Amino acid sequence: MKPSLQLKLGQHLTMTPQLQQAIRLLQLSTLDLQMEIQQTLEENPMLEMEEDNQVVEPEQREQTETDLAQQDAQLNMEKNQELPDELPVDSEWEDTYDVSTAGISNSAQSNDDNGNDFLENQSIEGDTLAEHLLWQLRNMSTSDTDFAIGVAIIDAINDDGYLTEPLEEIHAGLADELDIELDEVEAVLHLIQRFDPLGVGSRNLKECLLLQLEQFDSKTEGLADIRMLIRDHLEQLGSRDYARLLKTTRLSEEKLQQLINVIQSLNPKPGSYISPNRAEYVIPDIYVRKINGEWRVTLNPETAPRIRINPLYAGYVKKSGRGKDSSYLRNSMQEARWFLKSLQSRSDTLLRVGKAIVDRQRLFLEYGDEGMKPMVLRDIAEELDMHESTISRVTTQKYMHTPRGVFEFKFFFSSHVSTVDGGECSATAIRAMVKKLIENENPRKPMSDNKISAFLVKEGINVARRTVAKYREAMSIPPSNERKRLT
Repeated sequence: MKPSLQLKLGQHLTMTPQLQQAIRLLQLSTLDLQMEIQQTLEENPMLEMEEDNQVVEPEQREQTETDLAQQDAQLNMEKNQELPDELPVDSEWEDTYDVSTAGISNSAQSNDDNGNDFLENQSIEGDTLAEHLLWQLRNMSTSDTDFAIGVAIIDAINDDGYLTEPLEEIHAGLADELDIELDEVEAVLHLIQRFDPLGVGSRNLKECLLLQLEQFDSKTEGLADIRMLIRDHLEQLGSRDYARLLKTTRLSEEKLQQLINVIQSLNPKPGSYISPNRAEYVIPDIYVRKINGEWRVTLNPETAPRIRINPLYAGYVKKSGRGKDSSYLRNSMQEARWFLKSLQSRSDTLLRVGKAIVDRQRLFLEYGDEGMKPMVLRDIAEELDMHESTISRVTTQKYMHTPRGVFEFKFFFSSHVSTVDGGECSATAIRAMVKKLIENENPRKPMSDNKISAFLVKEGINVARRTVAKYREAMSIPPSNERKRLT
């Protein structure tokens, strides 16, 4: 094949830095956006925050607007470059572009790198369970040997508070360094088991519950029967075999229920009391209110960035010549104006998507989960004439404050199940129905997944038993045999 020249005519979208910036800002959460704005303010002298008490004279405002209008004609890179309504990038930003070279720094990442995350000091991060136990051990009057044994035992305790290694293995691991017996290791374990939270260091569930009973007064009514149930009938309690329990223990049904209530008040995972999780903050992006019978959607004014171009520096751009200073000022002015335009585009897109979601989910706002309509990203994309990837970015980590609570935008999107009459019912509505049926069931004879499915089919919703089981598990609701109660 000989080489040849060919002429082709085609169109393609160039990912300019300005368009990259718009996509980047669009997918940021509110907290990340605030950090991005703060960093941009520090890097670009043309931008400044608007103060509430800041007053601009009419003549100065008019002159500034005139200057900016003239500068628009002079900035060549702004000619024929406008933000498109559609951002046709289906993949995530990080999948295609290296954040470090995209011209827009990731403020969240930089804050993690330098260890100065401004939100870090606002959230209370508690000690881990191991740190909490070590702190108590250090404040005990123990010998150096017992302290070393205690450290080894604490290292073998998992986050739930259970000892994960046999005492024999812990003793064998310390035998080379310490001249100790197995009884000494067990004695230190008993000491740690009295630490806070009570029940920590247990080797199994039975030991954990019995240790927690030690906090009760010895004169507590029924304490001996509770110990008997845990010690001898824990498996039957777990399987809810109440008929056999009544026959074996010869307790009355009312008495047995009282004892079970006390056992259920104990914590099977004592380590869960000590949580190192950091507090998470959610700031709603839009508010939904019902005013005069109509649902109104507005942007959260606290999240709206109140920044502008500094009029003083903007005047310097016009007066400057063609030196290095002039080039720097012009570039800063151009970046500032594109940044403001990208922020405005983000706010407009958020508001449009929020209004479209509210229009489609009015029944949910009126009646709750059972009124949720099936909806997918394509529905909103076609209505607003946008790309599905754009809707995906807008609905990620964006929150809506409604009279029924604060929800992520993605909450309103769900799959559908066909109905008998040819209609559709959303998965969220079906989950709400399943939850309502279980809440109203007879605790002595809870409904099985098959019965729930049959009931929904009678109501005109074609849902299989395995689908009911999937929805039930998604709501962390146990199966029927574990929901059985005496009363």
